[in-house]
Amino acid sequence: MPTGVAIRDVREQLFDAAERVLLRDGPNALTSRAVTTEAGCAKGVLHRHFADFDAFLAELVHDRVGRLEGRAAALRDSAGTGTVADNLTDALTKLFGSVAVALVGLITSRDGLRERLRRTWPTGVPLLAEATAMLASYLAAERELGRIAADADLDTLARTLIGAGHLLFADRTGTPPDTEAVHRTVTTVIGSFAREPRT
Repeated sequence: MPTGVAIRDVREQLFDAAERVLLRDGPNALTSRAVTTEAGCAKGVLHRHFADFDAFLAELVHDRVGRLEGRAAALRDSAGTGTVADNLTDALTKLFGSVAVALVGLITSRDGLRERLRRTWPTGVPLLAEATAMLASYLAAERELGRIAADADLDTLARTLIGAGHLLFADRTGTPPDTEAVHRTVTTVIGSFAREPRT
């Protein structure tokens, strides 16, 4: 097997293990030993591929942010289908129902990680900044179709949706909010800017 493929497989195995530890036990439990134990490999494996644990965590964040690109394209492509509120509800549920809330907690709790991430993201919180851009891009597509008011401040709407969604999901202990609660939040935020029948 070529070296590049083997490294990628190991990296993904370690990233997936880190996600499981993070979701199950929280940011404070995320150590290099916890990750390698969860991945079923020797501790040295992580240090062969990453300079240190904060470098590993920074790459984990970069990898998970990169995955938003596909979601952003799919969301933008959904413009004009279904309802704006349903599409946004689905987007927020997929975003925050994943590891995103836990990653934000990890980023805010580790100074060394934040310092590394500032090299790529000098402002904003990684993941949340990309998610905000994803929603703003989708809302722009809907505005072009006349389903969002022409005078809507899309950046503010997107930031408000991300903030409200984050709080809604972060306020749970293992039980995500139901779809109705997310939908109600979305319809409240987009309110008078929606130009379609509400469901």
